[in-house]
Amino acid sequence: MTRAGSRSPMPPRRTLPATVVDDTVAAAAVLLDKWHPEDSSSGRSLFLDSTVPDEADAFLRAAKDLHRAMLFYASGLTSKDLHGGGHGLIHAQELLDTAMRRLELELQILLSCLPDVIQFNQYDDDEDENVDDDQTLTETCGHLRAVAEAMLAAGYGKECVAVFKEHRRASVAAALQRLHGFSPSQQLATINKLAWEQIDARLQSWLTGARTAFASVFAGERDLCDRLFAGENASVGDAVFSAIADDQAMSILAFAEAAVAKAKRAPERLFRMLDVHDALTETIIPAIVAAFGDKSEVMFRAAELAVAKVGDTVRGMVAAFEAAIEKEPAKATAPGGAVHPLTRYVMNYLVVLADYENALANIYSAEQYTDTTDIGSGTGTAGSSSSDLSMASTSSFSSSSTQRTLSLWSNPIGWLVSVLMRKLDAKAGNYREAALSYLFLANNTHYVAKKVGGGTKLEAVLGEDWAKTQRAKARGYVDVYVRSAWGSKVLRGGAVDKAVIEAVAMQETWVAADEEMGEVLRAVARAAVVPTYRMFYRRQGAAARLTPGDVIGMMDRLFGGQTSRSHSNSLSSTY
Repeated sequence: MTRAGSRSPMPPRRTLPATVVDDTVAAAAVLLDKWHPEDSSSGRSLFLDSTVPDEADAFLRAAKDLHRAMLFYASGLTSKDLHGGGHGLIHAQELLDTAMRRLELELQILLSCLPDVIQFNQYDDDEDENVDDDQTLTETCGHLRAVAEAMLAAGYGKECVAVFKEHRRASVAAALQRLHGFSPSQQLATINKLAWEQIDARLQSWLTGARTAFASVFAGERDLCDRLFAGENASVGDAVFSAIADDQAMSILAFAEAAVAKAKRAPERLFRMLDVHDALTETIIPAIVAAFGDKSEVMFRAAELAVAKVGDTVRGMVAAFEAAIEKEPAKATAPGGAVHPLTRYVMNYLVVLADYENALANIYSAEQYTDTTDIGSGTGTAGSSSSDLSMASTSSFSSSSTQRTLSLWSNPIGWLVSVLMRKLDAKAGNYREAALSYLFLANNTHYVAKKVGGGTKLEAVLGEDWAKTQRAKARGYVDVYVRSAWGSKVLRGGAVDKAVIEAVAMQETWVAADEEMGEVLRAVARAAVVPTYRMFYRRQGAAARLTPGDVIGMMDRLFGGQTSRSHSNSLSSTY
């Protein structure tokens, strides 16, 4: 019994905040029941189903409310006995777990909508269809960011990251497979078993694939991670990108390094190595810095190591090419003083090599070549005194700037030309006839000059003055050839007609480098011989066996000429 005036104890009442939280949890439970991850309609998407435009935002708010409810129930602000907080906490936790499983499913659905290669703002504004594609990609990424932020905020970052990494790693791997035509990581295990032809074919694909991989695939992946994991989640984005891209990028670099090692030092593989060098230095390394940012130190070092190994291989190949020129037997001359196959091969090789001037400049340094011998200055001593070749012995690389001369020496192309010219001088000395020696030098120097001149890249590398000097040298050789072939027999009196016949007979099998050189040879010879013969003919009259017209006709048939060719020496000014 109670005492008079005393009040009976009132049953405990729930506070207003607790009631609101309970109602919020109940509302969330209704929405979760509709979008339960395990029901038959789980294939639908909150974000992609146009029939429920507002429920995605409502679901994200519900997930946030459930997380707040858990914190409220666990805060200790209300007594478990008074307010049933223990039951509320467990219930909210179960609902939040269900919500996160639903968002994990949404994450998978949205990720499956992304292309393998991410490219934002890639289309022109006036292409409506393409603009729509860009807008769709942007919207999908916005949904993904909302899901990621919700999961991270609720403490489900591990699950979010795991799903994201699994999907995007597979997408990147598929993109790399398509770009290269093979998997770089898988190919590393078998590259040592492949013949060079197989490796070269893969390297050719690598050149295109690797450039695109770093400039587009990894750059796009970096952009995606930055968009989805922004603000306070930026460090998560860095970790995710690293997990997706690092090992796959390293496998691309490792494949190139392994392929370069297999190239050994065969000169015919030089251009492929220079292509790899250009891909690394011009595209891949800048893309590494851009995409991998401050975290790119390991990747950058790997790329720099690959560049260094390519450089070593290139220098070795150039040295091997030089050695091959040096080993060419000097006694192996060209019939009739023609352009030697070695000249054609080396110059065609250097024409292509000149396209890689920038790569060679990076690989070689000026200090590596310090010899002061004139580059490409053939001595031309075969069968004559030094006075015969005062023009030809002029430095091929004359320049008003010492720095220019040194820079030429630092360029291996100039050195290879000098090796070739010295070899041609040696070959010229093995002809029995002095005139044929100089015809050989004239033909080969003319060929070299034409390959270099005319505004070619090779002319830019060696210098316009160098090309002019070679043309002057060729003309000098022509003059010496004429004196040697005709002077001793024709220009010194005696039986001039007989001497002409013998000189023509000697030269019938001799050849010119091309039609232009043939015209020059005939014109210079006519200018030297015909006036003398006319004087002889006027003295001998009918006793002479040949008329001046006969002599002209015989000379015009030399070096592939025709008897109808006009008697003109206008082309003699070509050189």
